[in-house]
Amino acid sequence: MGETISASQLAAGGFRGDTGLKFHPYWWEAASRPVDSTPVPKKCDVAIVGSGFTGLSAANTLLDSGSGAVVFDRDVPGFGASTRNGGQIGSGNQKFRVKTLIALRGEKKAIALIREGTQMLAHIDELVAAEKIDCDFRRCGRFRGAIRPEHYEAMARDMEDLKAIAGVESFMVPRSEQASEIGSEIFHGGSVLPQDASLHPGRYHAGLLACVNAKGGRVIGNAAVLEITPESKGFRVRTARGETHALNVIIATNGYTDGLVPELNRRIVSIGSGLIATGEIPEATLDRLLPKRRVYGNTNRVFYYFRAAPGARRIIWGGRVGRVAAANSPRAYCHLADDMLRVFPDIADVPVTHAWSGLIGYTYDEVPHLGRSAAGLYYALGYCGTGVSRATYFGHKIALQLLGKKEGRTAFDDLTFPAFPAHTIAKRAVPAVETWYRFRDATNL
Repeated sequence: MGETISASQLAAGGFRGDTGLKFHPYWWEAASRPVDSTPVPKKCDVAIVGSGFTGLSAANTLLDSGSGAVVFDRDVPGFGASTRNGGQIGSGNQKFRVKTLIALRGEKKAIALIREGTQMLAHIDELVAAEKIDCDFRRCGRFRGAIRPEHYEAMARDMEDLKAIAGVESFMVPRSEQASEIGSEIFHGGSVLPQDASLHPGRYHAGLLACVNAKGGRVIGNAAVLEITPESKGFRVRTARGETHALNVIIATNGYTDGLVPELNRRIVSIGSGLIATGEIPEATLDRLLPKRRVYGNTNRVFYYFRAAPGARRIIWGGRVGRVAAANSPRAYCHLADDMLRVFPDIADVPVTHAWSGLIGYTYDEVPHLGRSAAGLYYALGYCGTGVSRATYFGHKIALQLLGKKEGRTAFDDLTFPAFPAHTIAKRAVPAVETWYRFRDATNL
């Protein structure tokens, strides 16, 4: 299996020549990504740009309503972030504490956004069950470890607010009892959201793709959309594999948004996210480190997250991608192994088998957005790193809005979608900002 580099060697940068790392997502081992090689149709009801969770969810909803859908992707379907993430599923409200969101949006809007966030988690649960998607979906719960004692107290107050506003159940675990949740001494206790979930993102994507195909939709890979031109009663969509005339268009590109629609490009900054997968860990060790097989995170500004791989004795560990040009360089992932060993020093000798990266779509206000552009294009994007539940839900909702159904209304509809004041500078500033945040995490500034 090419298990030639240990976690400690990767963390220290102590490697030469071939490391044996596979520079593709671990999830791809269990989920093929077929390409539709048939010609691009001359016309369609809805053309969807992007074959991730958003695009496939939108197509699934459109097809259920009797509308046709053709999904285009510039790469193999599922090549982007939807098969490159950690497979953690929350309510979609992890970015702000309750009191912070109220201060930013006002109490009424904040409550509406938080309550709808809980619906995102319920929606994906219902969808997986209704479509019988075999993707290891499990309500495993989330443990978030407090890096400092004051973080623990702040989380406790936030969990109380979340329960009062949205009825979200949680409980706190003090440091004296955290061995029941995690085999690490680095945290000062933590919070548990028992209804949060996990899945296998590769198999979930494959399941959504199969649903779209079975319902008569088309998902066409290696067909980059090059130009969208408004025409009478629709749009001319020019792709690398031919043209189609679509009555409507949905942009579902998130972190892979480019200059195709400048109005949206100015509102999204793509941020690299990296992950590694370990080789097999002795069962007794894994049982001690992750006794309840939850999904996990921390309270640092530079956030990391991890979990056990479904059905395997491996740990999947994620965070920001390293500051190197090539994502297929082992040095892009040294910091992930280092963070992992700070939490779990006992697995220093365990091999690291896979390393990969993807792009997260960030918005200026750190809130996802959906709606219709000035040119009449529908869009749903900007999930800011919590895309599994948000993308699935927003894809469903934007399809309903396109169809003119009242069920498509969301609390996000009337939010202003701000552009980055200096988009090019913002993109270049991301590595510097992360370095500064890491320094602040390390020094408690």
